[in-house]
Amino acid sequence: MNTTDLKTTPLAMTGALTAACAVSGSLATDPKSAWYSGLDKPRWQPPGWLFPIVWTALYTDIAVTSAAAIKNLHDAGDQRRARDFQAALVVNLLLNQGWSWAFFRAHRLRPATVVAALLAASAIDLTRRAGATGRSRAIALAPYAAWCSFATILTAEIARRNPRD
Repeated sequence: MNTTDLKTTPLAMTGALTAACAVSGSLATDPKSAWYSGLDKPRWQPPGWLFPIVWTALYTDIAVTSAAAIKNLHDAGDQRRARDFQAALVVNLLLNQGWSWAFFRAHRLRPATVVAALLAASAIDLTRRAGATGRSRAIALAPYAAWCSFATILTAEIARRNPRD
């Protein structure tokens, strides 16, 4: 494998993983459904048009920053930590798309809150792992961890307002 392959392979892998997550989550999400429209949502929920903008930026950030962290670990000869980071990323993305399926498709607000909390913890862990390869990578992933934490609070509030589970 030449040097160019080492630079592009992590980004191709993280890009494919985040794209698959985005597609899966999108397939489950229907913000115009009668069910979602009928939910009692807090006034502080961001407007609907903001979500696709934020998620596009966050998915790009996850793919690029994770690729840089994995490449850094590979370049340092730390294959075990590179594999651990990849595994943590896969778990994170499974939780990420899992929230959409629990919330929008299954209409299970309390379980979706649990998934959101696990996702936030996973995003914080991913940020910590990325930060171990360079402070700038932790700073780059911090908005993702913050957004997932906010999403947990929002999901919990929607579940509280709509006690159907």
